[in-house]
Amino acid sequence: MIDLRSDTVTQPTNAMRKAMAEAPVGDDVFGDDPTVNELQDFAADRFGFESALFTSSGTQANLLALMSHCERGDEYICGQQAHNYKFEGGGAAVLGSIQPQPIQNLVDGTIDLTEVKTAIKPDDFHFARTKLLSLENTIGGKVLPQNYLAEAQAFAFNNNLKIHLDGARVANAAVAQNIQISDITDHFDSVSICLSKGLAAPVGSLLLGSELFINKARRWRKMLGGGMRQAGILAAAAKLALTEQVERLVEDHDNAKYLGQRLTEIDELHVNLAAIQTNMAFAVLDEKYDVKLLTRELKAQDILIYPTQNLRFVTHKDISKADIDTFVEVLKNTVKGL
Repeated sequence: MIDLRSDTVTQPTNAMRKAMAEAPVGDDVFGDDPTVNELQDFAADRFGFESALFTSSGTQANLLALMSHCERGDEYICGQQAHNYKFEGGGAAVLGSIQPQPIQNLVDGTIDLTEVKTAIKPDDFHFARTKLLSLENTIGGKVLPQNYLAEAQAFAFNNNLKIHLDGARVANAAVAQNIQISDITDHFDSVSICLSKGLAAPVGSLLLGSELFINKARRWRKMLGGGMRQAGILAAAAKLALTEQVERLVEDHDNAKYLGQRLTEIDELHVNLAAIQTNMAFAVLDEKYDVKLLTRELKAQDILIYPTQNLRFVTHKDISKADIDTFVEVLKNTVKGL
């Protein structure tokens, strides 16, 4: 099966499976799991934070961050396309009583800080209290420039806001710029990092921040049902995601660019090569074609794509250059037969 729907479909490596089988474990709710503790200490030190918390998912890590930075009736500002606003079930509003204030993302994925300034509410009981600026990097496969992160950090400080990074694919952003992940995370008060996308761990994300912030997040995690017991089995694979899979991401980026070039051979697709910065290639299928029918036809030939007219193909460690060649040839023939 060639699966281009997302990098969330990556299979754990053999080394991860072995580490999981052999991991020493304890009860993490009691703080007794040595493998979880090792992962959290390693991540906090590597990314420049006082403390870290292992969570079951990126959605949970982001929700814990929002609920730890904000109280009921507070507000966070984010991009209109931000995952923690658009794709996480409205958790901040439903479970945290936190109001989102989305700002339209610009073409490069940033949000205009001038607009953010305008959106900050006055200190008046008629309004929600603006407490947090939340950014995402990468967003839609795009890398936020380092100078923008510095500007956003200064902006947040000067406006008495905390600043959070949804860093689900922050490793991709770092590799694309040939910098360290910590060069990005240095600009934020808190960061979530997903380990189960391109980094190939089977489960898990990290939330990083100050010791006080993480203690608060740990309490919220318990309340939300996220306390895990012998979680070292998962943490063992998660640590290998950080130590063995980050540098490998350059292969995914190269494959995405190669895929984009190959897709230009298909007349029925309009390919945006300039948008390929990391591990995502984008194309628009002519409106006269039924994308759901295309998806079904491809699935019958052991190829999975996400069924939207604006197509997104995501490369990852389980997609090879040969897989891309196979996919493109099958796609050519399938589109012609629609």
